[in-house]
This record gives sequence, C-alpha cells and structure tokens, in this order.
Amino acid sequence: MLGILYAALGAFTFSLNNVMMRRGVVTGSVLQGMALTVPIGAVSFVVMTAAFGALAQIAVFPMTALAWLSGQGVVHFVVGRYCNYKSSQLMGVNLSAPVVQLQVPFAMLLAVVTLHETFTVLQAVGSALMLGGSFITQRKAGESRTAQPPKARITTGPGREKEQIGVPEPKSMFEPRLFSGYVFGAAAAICYGSSPLMARQAFLHAPVANAVAGGCIAYAAATLAFILVLFKPGSWRDIRDMKMENAPWFLAAAVLVAISQAFVYASLAIAPLMVVTPILQLSLVFRLFLSQWINRDHEVMNTAVLVGASAAVVGSILVALPTDELSAAMALSPFLADVLGYHLAGD
Repeated sequence: MLGILYAALGAFTFSLNNVMMRRGVVTGSVLQGMALTVPIGAVSFVVMTAAFGALAQIAVFPMTALAWLSGQGVVHFVVGRYCNYKSSQLMGVNLSAPVVQLQVPFAMLLAVVTLHETFTVLQAVGSALMLGGSFITQRKAGESRTAQPPKARITTGPGREKEQIGVPEPKSMFEPRLFSGYVFGAAAAICYGSSPLMARQAFLHAPVANAVAGGCIAYAAATLAFILVLFKPGSWRDIRDMKMENAPWFLAAAVLVAISQAFVYASLAIAPLMVVTPILQLSLVFRLFLSQWINRDHEVMNTAVLVGASAAVVGSILVALPTDELSAAMALSPFLADVLGYHLAGD
C-alpha cells in the first residue's frame, strides 16, 4: 500500500509540476524555466544519492554505462523536457499531455525492436487507444472561446429605455497553436520513450550499481549540456529578463519535478513495476483538474479533451499491465485471455 501511495503522489506532483510550468511560460520563456528546473534537479539528486549512502556507487559504473547514462540525461532532462515545456506553452497542458503520453507505446516499440521483448494483442489495443486519445483531444481544439458580449441599454423615447445586445469586439482567449505544439509534443514523447531504454542499457553494463546514483550521473550530464546551451547568443539575456511574477511558478515547478522523481524512485523500491506504472498514468487525470483550477484561462477544455484523455489513460494502463494479471483480475474466459495474450512480436 505504501508503494501505491508513493506512486500516486509521484503522479500528482508530476502533474502539478507541468501545470505550474505551464503558468510560468504563459508570459515567460521555456529557457527561463529550464534554467531553474535542470540545476535544481541535479542538486536534488546529489542530495538523494548522499541520503541513500550511494555516492561511492558512482565509481562502480564502467565507461559504457556512463556513456549511456549521460546520453539518457541529455535526451530526457534537456531535449525531452524542453520539447515538453514548449508543447505545453504552444497548446496548453490539456492538449499536449496525451501527445507526450505516447512515450509509452514508443518505449514498447523500441523494447520489441532492440531487446526483442514481447508485444501482445492487449498492448496493441492499449497503444491504439492511446493514439486515438491523442488525436481525439485535437478535435475542435482550435475553436476559440470568446466572452459573451454585454447587454447595453439604449434610449428609444422620453423616459423609455430598451435592452439591446451589444456587439463589441470579442475578447479573445487562449488560442492553441496545434501544429507546432503537436510536433514538439511528439518529439518529447520520442525522447521520453527512448530514455528508459538508454537507462536499461546502462544498468545491463552495471547490474550491481545503485539506480539513484545512476540518476545522479544522468542529471550531471544534463546540467553540463544545458550550460553549453547558455553559450548561445541571447540566452543569458533571456534568463536575466525573467519577470518576477514568473519566478515563483518556475521555482515551484523545479521543486515539484524533483519531488515527483523522488516519489517514483521510492515507489519502485518497495512495489513491483507492474503496480507502479499504471498508477503513474493517472497524471493525465490530475492534469485536467489542476489545469482547470490554476490555468483555466490558458487551457482548452471541452468534451473531446475529456474523452481523449480518458482513452489515453485506459490505453496506457493496458499497455503497462501484464496480460495474465489482467485476465486473473477480471476473471476473463480462457479463450479471451489467450487472444489478448497472443504474441504479435518478441519471444
């Protein structure tokens, strides 16, 4: 039960991190948010590694594992995070989250191709639901919301007035930029989906190494890569121009993303992966409610978004759950269990 609680808290804090970052990039830049989240994440992992007494474990990793972890840190914490935040800035968390969630079937595809892991009919159904959900959320997403024109009173005669609907200039609300937002969201899904495979390759070369120490190495490489980004002309000026009103949102997002990763590590330490992974997919549901609470005027919310997010959540759970576990829990017939468990690829 404690592992389930940690996983749920990890999903909640990760969702809150995305919503806070979304609020910051409404008037700020993605680079400003990255300037806080990446270094604070690195410091947090150093602290966690020291708390677990695993700093000495860093020396256990061979050069091949260090290379894989360094690549994973840059891909996940720099490139993937930038694309995720940029997609959120362009079309809002409600629309970008189901697209970024496609990382799950993409990771499955890579695992089948490179590691020859199994891919069943159940996982194919889940992947189809996730793809469908991500496209459903785009339906009617471009419809802008406008404020109702106020009623005006006009004089029609001595002492007589009549109400008339005014026709002032409509007050425009958030307008999502779907194409570019979708491109960045898909890029984030590719980065996040390939990241676990890179980490898996690293630990195959260092099977006795500590996972938190590996995360410390990945974050250190990400921080060094981000420092190189700052040499781009105008980067420092962009960061220095951060508005004071945005700084608390970026800082809160930086702290929350470190807390969420700590909860995920804690849940994986005491609960099976098959239990933790489906619970983490609840982050999509949390984001919908949190975005309506915090960023109501900067998000798209309609029936298509709700249906698409629900389909993506169900799909991600089906992809993550082992077929035999689902069959036993739902008391499926042997025939249906065999159909869902049929191997489309892998051993």
